[in-house]
Order: sequence, then structure tokens, then C-alpha cells
Amino acid sequence: MLPIEHLQKSNTIENLWIYILSLLRKRKVYAWKIPGLVEKEFKFKPGKITPYRVLYRLEKEGFVKSEMEERRRIYQITGKGKKELELAKNFFQEILNKI
Repeated sequence: MLPIEHLQKSNTIENLWIYILSLLRKRKVYAWKIPGLVEKEFKFKPGKITPYRVLYRLEKEGFVKSEMEERRRIYQITGKGKKELELAKNFFQEILNKI
């Protein structure tokens, strides 16, 4: 694997939580829509099950919350999730400033 390929993988698929929180910061989203939105907005395709696992973990840790809406679970970011996303943005910005 080329260095750029490793960088892309480790900053996309392996850190899907950043992209999910970013989507949820803009609007509430049904879980089944997340893979398509990630692909459309961030130009990579997550696995079919991975987004659900990440959402479950994010909800368990209080970064997102869900509610039932028309027999479907819809997710939204919490204040804690917004703070975590901001920390991630600051982390990447610091690295970019040093490169």
C-alpha cells in the first residue's frame, strides 16, 4: 500500500465517526441514509454494517442520540458530540499547520 493510500484509509474508513458526526451536525439522519451521504459528501464508501456499529457506539458514549420517528430510528448529534467533533477539527488543523 502506498503511503497516501494508507493515509486516506486511516483518515476515512477507520475514522468514520468524524464523518457521521459531521453529517449529524447539519441535520437529523436515519441510519440507513448515512452510507450514501458519506459517499456523496466525502467521496468514500463505508461498509454496509460499519456505520450502524459506529452509530451504536457513538450513542452509547453520548455523542449522538436517537428517537423513533415513523417506525424508524433517526439520529442527531448531542452537545458532547459537537465538542468532540470540534476537538477532531482542531487536531487536524494543528497537523496541517505543521506539515
